[in-house]
Amino acid sequence: MVIFTSILALLAGVGVLITGMNLMSSHLQKVAGPGMKKLIGKITNNRFAGIGVGAAVTAIIQSSAATTVMAIGFVNAGAMTLIQAAPIIMGANIGTTVTGLLASLSSLDISIYFASFAFIGVMMMFIKKPRYHNIGGILCGLGLLFIGLDLMSAATSNPEIKELFQSIFYYIDFPLLLFLIGIVLTAIMQSSSAMISMCIVLATSNTITVGDSLFLIIGANVGTCVTSLIATIGTSTNAKRTGILHFVIKLLGAIIFIPFMWIFKDNVVDLLSHINGVSFQVALCHVIYNIALTIIMLPFIKYLVRFVEIIVKEKETEMHGLKYIDDLELRTPAIAVMQVKKEIENMAFLAKENLEKSFYELCNQEGKYDDEIDKRENQIDYLNSEITSFLIKLSPLVDGNSVSQVGSYYHVVNDIERIGDHAENFLHDTLQMKDKGIKFSDVAINELRNMFDIVEKMFDLAIRSFDTTVSINLQELSILEKNTDEMKKRLSISHFERLAQEDCTMELGAHFTSVISGLERVGDHLVNIGYSIQNPTGNQLPRIIE
Repeated sequence: MVIFTSILALLAGVGVLITGMNLMSSHLQKVAGPGMKKLIGKITNNRFAGIGVGAAVTAIIQSSAATTVMAIGFVNAGAMTLIQAAPIIMGANIGTTVTGLLASLSSLDISIYFASFAFIGVMMMFIKKPRYHNIGGILCGLGLLFIGLDLMSAATSNPEIKELFQSIFYYIDFPLLLFLIGIVLTAIMQSSSAMISMCIVLATSNTITVGDSLFLIIGANVGTCVTSLIATIGTSTNAKRTGILHFVIKLLGAIIFIPFMWIFKDNVVDLLSHINGVSFQVALCHVIYNIALTIIMLPFIKYLVRFVEIIVKEKETEMHGLKYIDDLELRTPAIAVMQVKKEIENMAFLAKENLEKSFYELCNQEGKYDDEIDKRENQIDYLNSEITSFLIKLSPLVDGNSVSQVGSYYHVVNDIERIGDHAENFLHDTLQMKDKGIKFSDVAINELRNMFDIVEKMFDLAIRSFDTTVSINLQELSILEKNTDEMKKRLSISHFERLAQEDCTMELGAHFTSVISGLERVGDHLVNIGYSIQNPTGNQLPRIIE
């Protein structure tokens, strides 16, 4: 019964530890995420700078996965190459060792003071102001981390449970088996930091030896890649390559260091024994391992990236593919907001292309773009569904200005989808006119082209609004929209004059009216897009059309 309750206490400690780390990481990302994103975005081709930034960002936000996702986001957006992202990922592996160093403090008498941060943090989280709420979350997470460590330490200090674990590790005292256990336990807990913390607790209580912990640490470093690899299933090519690259680096590290540790284990343990405290010995071993691995792999980055590119081939462009977003990015909401904007911009380009091709068919009736327009409309509908679904998942994760931004994106996606529908309507008008054997007159086509030219100018302005480095003249967009309203009225009058003079038929008149109404509505949607992107709070202009 004592063993059973001790195991439950140990599992409870692990649960509290992981909860604390996740709570601390999520609130650290909210506080420091945007700044860290800018820092990563400034990386050039300096590998050492990349490692330093990756380590610093991970140490600050306490999540190597979040740092990796940020790097993937920049690679997907075309702002960074995979070769530039690789040192950041290596640096993230060094930065994640900070959690182990924090855990090593649990052996000191001051750990109770750190644990008290949980109460202080909870009290601060009642404050509605985001800054204090997030700081409270960080303190609460830090406190829970130490409470979890204390629970684990108390559980393993029981003589019966200690004897049980000692006998288990006595029979599995084989480097490769310890390595596999490290992989499996880390994959189950989905946190190498939690696994390293468990090693520190077990080693401190003399349940396992420092020598055993060496192989568990190597296994934990490989095991942490399992979560990333699973998360990249069904994602973009770059996301897959980044996950594979991370795994390859860690696996090569294991292949290099396991034989070395196997042969020189006693020497390594002897060297570590000069450091006071078993907990510090284990934590420091984790730090040294990741630094050494980075130093060894750094000169071979280009070859590693090339190897990964050979393994993960570039996918051929698929009609229904997402280019920039996947659920992996939800771990870092700041990056996810940036990526979803890129995906919406991609959707806008598709809608613009469909509008241009369908208008061409309307004027020329050649039929060479009919199938292409239908396929692209299906892609626009697919993107509408996928982006909306992604925004629903993203909404609860953002705060501050990002809330308004994400809210405005719902409207933008809907506006773009409606523009795609109008383009499809133009194609349907064209097909019906071809079936009836009728065409617009040259006068009517010239009038429609004049109106379409205005809409094209509006489309260019609306797409430019996605670029945060430029500020478009929203007033100009509004003036052009009013021009389309006036032109619709003017063209309607011209159309009725042609009807009166019998220069046009009623059949053609119905299609002509449909087209100018469609163009006017496209203009309304474009104004909505421009204002929603540049002014997501919506304070300056109400939406023209829903």
